[in-house]
Amino acid sequence: MIKKERVTELEKKATQSRRDILRMVHAAQSGHPGGSLGCIDFLTALFSEVMQRNPKDFTIDGKNQDMFFISNGHITPGLYSALARAGYFDVKELDTFRKLDSRLQGHPSSHIQLPGVHIASGSLGQGTSVAVGAAQAKKLNKDPHLVYVLTGDGELQEGQNWEAFMYAGAKKVDNLILTVDYNQKQIDGPLDSVLDLGDLAAKFKAFGWTVLQGNGNNIQEVLNLLAQAKEASGKSKPVVFIMHTEMGYGVDFMMGTHKWHGTPPNDEQFANAMSQIEETLGDY
Repeated sequence: MIKKERVTELEKKATQSRRDILRMVHAAQSGHPGGSLGCIDFLTALFSEVMQRNPKDFTIDGKNQDMFFISNGHITPGLYSALARAGYFDVKELDTFRKLDSRLQGHPSSHIQLPGVHIASGSLGQGTSVAVGAAQAKKLNKDPHLVYVLTGDGELQEGQNWEAFMYAGAKKVDNLILTVDYNQKQIDGPLDSVLDLGDLAAKFKAFGWTVLQGNGNNIQEVLNLLAQAKEASGKSKPVVFIMHTEMGYGVDFMMGTHKWHGTPPNDEQFANAMSQIEETLGDY
């Protein structure tokens, strides 16, 4: 059981990361604030508490450490802040987001050797396939560590995901933990008006997965569910955490709409948003 004081520390880190996200996207006048704000509690919990990893010993092949793959690669403001705040690189580098020759590109890229990034991603629908391969490689190498992957819900409208889900269940890839950011919004509108996913939990169960569900905007609940996911691993089934989040969480005018999926705030909107989020650890 994680101590209350540690949970409070993680909450403060996630709050500061929300400020990082807004600062990055506003400065670049480009990027995706909505999903980043919605997923940052999960990303903070994962990188700063849950994963067995050493940022200083990061290798792209991920040997002898847990691995993480981000399939919804457009939410790099959240990913980069979580990585920096977890010690993978200097927080001040966040100031280079989307600038020419920066390692912090709009979508993560592997060729620039950014610690924490194993593959280029953001071509939606591909992350789970790569994660399944990495998980099987760990089994072949007798590496006991886990593979985590985050997907958006909108990208589950693409067929490649379901091939990967079917394969992972049939081949009992039980060192894999998938999280779905289930905010029910995508760039073109509400999920159910674009292409409804139906009963997502039932579909995963039919494909042979262990299914967990919970609130992705509550760090204590995220920690509890990820602990359950780790406990369920190694038991002949892959695990999925269907994570209910709110796009734009923490900023009142960004919540409840899909319109901030990929829209940067102007100066007035930025000032309004920042006034709603406490500075807890210091801006970069």
